[in-house]
Amino acid sequence: MNELNLETSPYLLQHAGNPVEWKAWNPKSLATAKENNKLIIISIGYSACHWCHVMEHESFENQEVAQVMNTHFTPIKVDREERPDVDAVYMKAIQIMTGRGGWPLNIVTLPDGRPVWGGTYLKKEEWIESLNQLQELYQSTPEKMIDYAEKLHQGIQEIGFIKNDNPETEVNQNVLKFLVEKWKKSFDMEFGGIARAPKFMMPNNYQFLLRYGYQTKDTDLLDFVNLTLTKMAYGGLFDTVDGGFSRYSVDMKWHIPHFEKMLYDNGQLVSLYSDAYKLTKNPLYKEVIEKTLHFIEKELMNPEGGFYSALDADSLNSDNQLQEGAFYVWKIPELKAILKEDFDLFSQLFNCNSFGLWEEENYVLIQNQTLESIAEENKIPVSELQTKKVFWENLLYNEREKRPKPRLDDKCLTSWNAIMLKGYVDAYKALGNQKYLDIALQNAHFIIKNLWTSDGNLFHNYKNGKSSINGYLEDYCFVIAAFISLYEATLNEKWLHDAKRLMDYSLDHFYDDKKSLFAFTSNLDEALITTHYETEDNVIPASNSVMAKNILQLSIYFNNSYYEQVSHQMLLAILPGIDYPSAFSNWMDLALNHSEQNKELAVCGELALEYCTKINNLYIPNIVLAGSQKKSTLPFLDSRYSNQETLFYLCKNKTCLMPNTDYQQIINDLIK
Repeated sequence: MNELNLETSPYLLQHAGNPVEWKAWNPKSLATAKENNKLIIISIGYSACHWCHVMEHESFENQEVAQVMNTHFTPIKVDREERPDVDAVYMKAIQIMTGRGGWPLNIVTLPDGRPVWGGTYLKKEEWIESLNQLQELYQSTPEKMIDYAEKLHQGIQEIGFIKNDNPETEVNQNVLKFLVEKWKKSFDMEFGGIARAPKFMMPNNYQFLLRYGYQTKDTDLLDFVNLTLTKMAYGGLFDTVDGGFSRYSVDMKWHIPHFEKMLYDNGQLVSLYSDAYKLTKNPLYKEVIEKTLHFIEKELMNPEGGFYSALDADSLNSDNQLQEGAFYVWKIPELKAILKEDFDLFSQLFNCNSFGLWEEENYVLIQNQTLESIAEENKIPVSELQTKKVFWENLLYNEREKRPKPRLDDKCLTSWNAIMLKGYVDAYKALGNQKYLDIALQNAHFIIKNLWTSDGNLFHNYKNGKSSINGYLEDYCFVIAAFISLYEATLNEKWLHDAKRLMDYSLDHFYDDKKSLFAFTSNLDEALITTHYETEDNVIPASNSVMAKNILQLSIYFNNSYYEQVSHQMLLAILPGIDYPSAFSNWMDLALNHSEQNKELAVCGELALEYCTKINNLYIPNIVLAGSQKKSTLPFLDSRYSNQETLFYLCKNKTCLMPNTDYQQIINDLIK
C-alpha cells in the first residue's frame, strides 16, 4: 500500500497516488525491508524538480514499473528538503559510483541501507532493466553485492574530509591571495559568474569576493562582482516582471533559468545585493531587492509569518499540460497585443530577438544594455525610459496573473526561513525600510513559537500546525546567524541570548571535538549508515562554516575563550587543505574575520541605536558591531554605558582605544 498520504511534504503527497507502494523514510519502513530481506529503492527529489516530475510520469505512475518495484523491493520516497541528512549520505554514494549527482536521486541499497547502485533520471525501460538486473544479482550471488556494499560504505565514510597533513596553529592569510588568484582564472569576464553552463548564482561566493576586493582594494575584482550582479539582475534568471530569482541558468548568459524559485536562493541574494548596494548605491541593486522582497511577501509568506519553500518550475500551458517555464515565457504576437506602439522600444530593451529567444517561439525577457545606452540611442530621457519600463512590467504582470500559477511547496523549513529572515534584516540595514525589519521580527517570532521547543531543540519543518523532524545543524546555524543579525539591527540583547542558547545546545548535541567539526545530525537522532559533516559551501554555505563564523562572533559578545578556540580549530581543520576556492568561500570569509583587519565597535549611550543604524547602512564588512542605550551586562558592553554622552569603543585583538565621542572620526578609522 502507498503510505505517502500520511505525510505533509508536498513532494511526497505528489506521489501519494502512484501505484508504487511508496513508504516514507522512517524506522518502520527500514525495519520492514530487513524483515522481508528485500533490496530498498530510495528515490530522492523535491517538489520543484522538473526531472523528478518527468520520471514520476514516465515510471512511477506506470503499472508495469510499479509491479517490478512492489514485488522485489521496498520503495522509499524521500523529500530531500525535509531529509537533507539522508540526501547528503546517498549523494556521496552516487558521486563515488558515477562521478556525478543530481535529482531525482535513485539509489538501491541492501536491506540494511548500504547502497549498491545509483542513478539520476532514467527512462522507463532503463529503470526496469536496471531493477531486474539488481534483483537477479541479489538472488543469485548476494555475496558479490554485499562485498561491493562494504567497499562503497567505506568510501562514503571517507569522502568529504579535507586531509590536512600539515596542521597549523595560526591562520595563514596569504593562502587567501593564492586561492583568489587561482579562482580568477575561471571567471567569465563577459557575463560574470564562472565560465561554464549551467550557471548557479552561488551568493556566498560573491559575498566573499566583494569583501575581499573591498578589503584588498582590488578594483578588478570589485568590477567583476558588479558585472556578475548586473548580468544576473538583467534577467531572465531574475524575474523582472514580478521579482525573485530562479534556481540557476542553463546557459552562459544568465538567460534561460531552470524556472523554479527557491526561498533559500532569494534570501541569500537579497543579502548579497544589499551589501553590494551599500558599497555602490547602484539603483539596479535596490530595484532587485525591492522586487524580490515584494515577491516573497506576496507569494511565499504564510499567514503566521513563516515563509514557504518554493514555486515549481512547471505550470499548466495553454493546452492544460504541465510545462517547464509556461508561466514565465512570452510570444511576439502576445507582446505586440499588450504593448501596442511601445513594442519596438520594449523589444530593444528586453531583446525580443535572437538574443532573447528560447525555444518554440518563446522569449524570456533579458536586458543586455543599460537604460542609459538605450535612451541615448532613441534620443529620449533616461527617466522616461525608466517610467516606461515600470509601466510595461505592470502590464505584463497583470496579463501573466491570468495564467495558471506554478505549484507551491507550502512547507516551512527552519533553515530556509532563517536565511530569508536575515535577507530582510540585511535589506533593512541597506535601505532603511522599517517594513523589512517588521517582517523579519515577525518571522523570528514564528520560529520561536512553532519551531523551538521547551527542551531546547529546533524542529526542521512546519506545515498545518505540525512539526515532525528534529532539527539539523543547518537549522541551528542559520537561526543563530539570523538572530545575531537582528541584534545588530535592533540592539535588543534578547536575540544574542537566544543565539547563545542555541549555540550551547549545538555544542552539546552536534559538536565532535575529535574532528573539530559539528555533525549534521543531532546525537539524539537515529544514526544513518555514516555520520555526515557538512564542510563544502554550495548553493547554501556549509553549516559548519556558518557555525564557525557564528561562534567567533558570539565569543566576542560574551568574552568566551572556548567559543573562540572552537572557531579557530574549525578553520585550521579546513583552510590549509582548500584546493577549490568556490567550494570554501565562507571558510575564506571566516579567515578574514581572523585577520588583523577585523575590528570590534561598541556604541554606548542614548543615541546608540541611531548611530548603529547609520553604521549598518555602510559597507564595512570587517567589524563586529554592538551597542546599548542603557547599562548592559553583556560582557563586551559591561561598564561602558554613559548617560552623559554616546561613546564609541573601537577595539582590535581584545585591545580597545580610548572611548571617542566623534562619530565621523570612528567611521574614518573603520574604513581607512
